Amino acid sequence: MAGTSRHDRAMCVSAKQRLAKCSDPLERLRLQCLARGSAGIKGLGRTFKIMDDDRSRSLDLKEFLKGLNDYGLSMEKPEATQLFTLFDRDGSGTIDFDEFLTTLRAPMSKARQEVVMEAFRKLDKTCDGVITVEDLRGVYNASHHPKYRNGEWTEDQVFRTFLDNFDSPYDKDGKVTKEEFINYYNGVSASIDSDVYFILMMRNAWKL
Repeated sequence: MAGTSRHDRAMCVSAKQRLAKCSDPLERLRLQCLARGSAGIKGLGRTFKIMDDDRSRSLDLKEFLKGLNDYGLSMEKPEATQLFTLFDRDGSGTIDFDEFLTTLRAPMSKARQEVVMEAFRKLDKTCDGVITVEDLRGVYNASHHPKYRNGEWTEDQVFRTFLDNFDSPYDKDGKVTKEEFINYYNGVSASIDSDVYFILMMRNAWKL
């Protein structure tokens, strides 16, 4: 999956370059998240979730501003307030953060979504909607990993590190859900303009 890591780095560089020229508040926030890698948007979601004490899955303006600040995103208060107002469509003073994060993700075409799901189904051998270390046996070859080849890591350590790629930095549980897998490739997809190239990359990476 070295190719995926390479695209992840390319996405970070591209996002930072585009950020310097961008004035739209939503796109600026999206680019700041993507500049942190494929898990950037998920990391923001994790920050919001920690703040959601009453489990309402919604945020008021004060929580929204604090979440952006806690995650280290640079946005002036007027700009952040404008963004909040954009999402508070019913004027209730709160926004649904699941809906907010969904909108924040860079959209993938139907063709890209289909090949990502094909890869997920191949990895999810138990068909339970979650990829674990056990699922990877016989599907992901650990023998090519340099740390496995020099004896530093076991096969399970290679598998676990691979799974961690798809997780938020703050919530590595060794399990990758369908949503996490799609979120990861949403980020990678943002750095690749061509559907044909993205699909080819996925087919080569996962031998689909």
